[in-house]
Amino acid sequence: MSEQVEPKGLSDEARERITAELARIRERRDRLEAEVRSDRGAVSDHADAADAIQRADELASLDERIIELDRLLRAGPAPSDETGLLPGGTEVTVRFDDGSVVTMEVISVIEATPVGREAETLTAGSPLGLALVGHKPGDKVTYTTPHGENQVELLDVKYPH
Repeated sequence: MSEQVEPKGLSDEARERITAELARIRERRDRLEAEVRSDRGAVSDHADAADAIQRADELASLDERIIELDRLLRAGPAPSDETGLLPGGTEVTVRFDDGSVVTMEVISVIEATPVGREAETLTAGSPLGLALVGHKPGDKVTYTTPHGENQVELLDVKYPH
């Protein structure tokens, strides 16, 4: 008799949110697939063709997200030890240019964000999360966002035990 092992790194709350998102995406995918099937042979002009292409692209994106969420539920978040990322559970305190000081917990996947604590988490693969790797308290860290470069001062880092 083999025992089923739960993937490490996902709380029950995160698992529930991922499962709910997966159900919503599968439902949307089923509706969209029906629309794409009805598009075949029903395209009469360029606008209809553009809409059909957009639906097919969205269907492919939904398929990719379903695969990603299925993998996450089965295997848990990818380990970050060897990837050059801050490990999940690391707590960082930074001071932004406006003087605000924020303490955030590093998470490996956005789906692991505790409800109500979205503003207190930092995804390991985000621009700031990546920029903080290898820095120590007192360092000024520059990172790039879609809106340009930003800088923070790293005040404290607490790695998980």
